[in-house]
Amino acid sequence: MKKIFLIGCILWLATFTAQAQKYAIIDTRYILDKIPDYKQAQKQLDDVAAVWQKDIDTRQADLDKMYKDYEAEQVMLSDELKKKREDQLFNREKDLRDLQRKRFGFEGDLFKKRQELIKPIQDKVYNAVQKMAVTRGYDFVLDKSEGITIIFADPKLDKSEDVLRDMGVRN
Repeated sequence: MKKIFLIGCILWLATFTAQAQKYAIIDTRYILDKIPDYKQAQKQLDDVAAVWQKDIDTRQADLDKMYKDYEAEQVMLSDELKKKREDQLFNREKDLRDLQRKRFGFEGDLFKKRQELIKPIQDKVYNAVQKMAVTRGYDFVLDKSEGITIIFADPKLDKSEDVLRDMGVRN
């Protein structure tokens, strides 16, 4: 009799736990790919990046040619001219690396352009997901597009303050 009661309690608890948290899974990559504004913004971003990359490639080709010319003429140059040409090469190479960093580096021009063009659309998707989650009573919304990430979590489930309180940390 005790075993049946215990099994019944476990089944009831498992059912209660399973119903306690409601979640949904979405694919933001799929959603974004279906939004015409996103496709247009992504194309615009790709076009700008291609122009910048072409400029960098052209400058790299010029620099490579300068290196080859220098290597070919090096034996005929005086020490003073060698030093001058080496300085020119060094400065051109530094300028090229700086331009690459400016265009494609962390928080560079491409990042800023992406923020300008893509982020507003991503924010619309996030707001729609948040509205859907609240309206339909989801505790979690997971995004499967780039690994599983939580895109929405009901704030009442956030126990960060409890952890801080348990650790004795006051805010």
